[in-house]
Amino acid sequence: MRLSDFAVLTFDCYGTLIDWESGIHAALQPLVRKAGTTLSRDAVLQSFARHESEAEADTPGLLYSALLSEVHRRLSRDWGVEPDPAAEAAFGASVPDWPAFPDSASALAYLKGFYKLVILSNVDRKSFAGSARRLGVAFDAVYTAEDIGSYKPDPRNFRYMLDHLAAEGIQPGAILHTAQSLFHDHAPAQALGLATAWIDRRHAEGGWGATPPQPDAKYDLRFTSLEEMAAAHRAEMASR
Repeated sequence: MRLSDFAVLTFDCYGTLIDWESGIHAALQPLVRKAGTTLSRDAVLQSFARHESEAEADTPGLLYSALLSEVHRRLSRDWGVEPDPAAEAAFGASVPDWPAFPDSASALAYLKGFYKLVILSNVDRKSFAGSARRLGVAFDAVYTAEDIGSYKPDPRNFRYMLDHLAAEGIQPGAILHTAQSLFHDHAPAQALGLATAWIDRRHAEGGWGATPPQPDAKYDLRFTSLEEMAAAHRAEMASR
């Protein structure tokens, strides 16, 4: 399988293009300090992952900013802190503050010259608009949980994307789904027959961070960064 076999790259955004773990951890620091907890960064992220995935399954129609507020409320309860609606709202509104990975904008700018670029994200439109400004590229389509009414890994999200791309004449065989999360993205995408590229952002750290474990998930290609993926494409082009 070669990168040049595909015409469309569909992306997860958070964890793949946006460094959501750094953003989440920073935005939770007021709560961590208030709790007086000695939890490590990964322990905080793992607690977030558990509550986020449960809330997405429990309330699939909830706007992501509101869902983050609910996650903050659940973490407060776990850590023995009184609920604080203002702090919950601030965490819910924090997505636009989450940083992009250093290689995202330049790699996307390069890939835009060869592919249609599409976002399939678990956030809402307003939150994504803030992140899009950090990424600096015009995506050809953006599909969010707000549009769909469910959260990945629900297969409905992928079917929604595939249906909309099919309406533009794009068939599944032309699509390479590119993502960090084995849980949210690779497992459901592979189940629907999509080829996938794993951007293994946590390769130097190990563990699962802010995503639930999915050790048996399959993928077709693996890169440790988006820049590594772009470099692999450049090498393919040079070898023609």
